[in-house]
Amino acid sequence: MNLLSIEGLGISFGGIKAVNNVSFGVKPGEIVSVIGPNGAGKTTLFNMISGVYLPGAGKVILNGEDVTAMSPHLLARRGMCRTFQNLQVFQSMTVLENTIAGYHLQESGSVLADILNLPSSRRRAKAAEAGARDLLRRVGLERAAEREAGSLSYGSLKRLEIARAMALNPKVLLLDEPAAGCNAVETEEIDHLIAEIAASGVAILLVEHDMKLVMRISNHIVVLDHGEKIAEGDPASVSQNPAVIAAYLGAENAAG
Repeated sequence: MNLLSIEGLGISFGGIKAVNNVSFGVKPGEIVSVIGPNGAGKTTLFNMISGVYLPGAGKVILNGEDVTAMSPHLLARRGMCRTFQNLQVFQSMTVLENTIAGYHLQESGSVLADILNLPSSRRRAKAAEAGARDLLRRVGLERAAEREAGSLSYGSLKRLEIARAMALNPKVLLLDEPAAGCNAVETEEIDHLIAEIAASGVAILLVEHDMKLVMRISNHIVVLDHGEKIAEGDPASVSQNPAVIAAYLGAENAAG
């Protein structure tokens, strides 16, 4: 059963269909990648799924609930979290503080308890720090916990952003180009991290241009071109699909 279902999603800008009638699903523990040439509509699709854009058509179903156009913070409360192509990290805060920030959305204590520093508030803070340190260990950043985030390498910042998203205990994790700007070693680290998260039962929806990474870790691939879904399937079948080959070759010829 799908944990996330995309049903006929579409949107237009100025009369131009940026995404048109796209449907697919993601099961628990599954890695589904959305690929396509530049301008295919991948990020626009992500923005609709994650509540940044209001779809013109279709539905987003999360764990059986229609969450179409629900705001990102409400989606996060329901178990859908997203990272961004452009880093959304607090550069002047420590790595640990950045990760702890991910726990705040889950907190149910009162503001008064925090102001008065009541035992309940201290317990929540202690639990958040313990959880954050465990997440940093999982992503390989435990030794950098007290460093300013701005001092980290680009690949480490990508892993930090994933750790902060995982602090929300997501059922579905949307990753927007998690390996962009990373070198080969950093990409391999991201690769292992994504696979580990999926193995824990989290459904992962991925947009990524690194085709080696996509083919290596994906269970299922959805291919977009000019806002339309032109193919989907396992990595082997998608890589041999004539429509996919034509779309990528066409993009390369245009660039040339």
